[in-house]
Amino acid sequence: MIDKTFPIAEKLLANGDKLTQRLMDLLTKEQEQLQRKFDPASIAAVAADKKEVVAHLEQFAKQLSQVLATEKLTLAQQGVQHYLTKARASGIDIEEPAKCWASIGNLSKTCRQLNEQNGAGIDILSRHTQRSLAILRGKSPIATTYGPDGSTRSELFSHTLISV
Repeated sequence: MIDKTFPIAEKLLANGDKLTQRLMDLLTKEQEQLQRKFDPASIAAVAADKKEVVAHLEQFAKQLSQVLATEKLTLAQQGVQHYLTKARASGIDIEEPAKCWASIGNLSKTCRQLNEQNGAGIDILSRHTQRSLAILRGKSPIATTYGPDGSTRSELFSHTLISV
């Protein structure tokens, strides 16, 4: 059975590698835009591109999982390694697919780090924006209190300093 599924797995792994590289490129672009003055529209465009690439990566994972299931393996590091080992035992050259799988793993780690850094940067920008809006609305930055149930409440009475 591996003789029939391996060409599919090989193409999937090559495509998964390209998609993961594309995601890293988009995350790097997003990071660069966050570090300097940026146009919000360009960040939104990068976010839309990331969403599309992630959808393709989810499809890749689903399809690769189905290929691995033909050998009763799961989509995990050990499952793919075992699949590649079975293919090599069947006389199939696994050099390129093995490189693609290793690249996907390395790129995924880098993507995770970039995404966490970018998320933290966006969170800081969001907090600054919320504080600025609160000040413009005449609310004290320390007007948030905790209710008996632990939920936060903002000051009920305030006056707007400026209308935007």
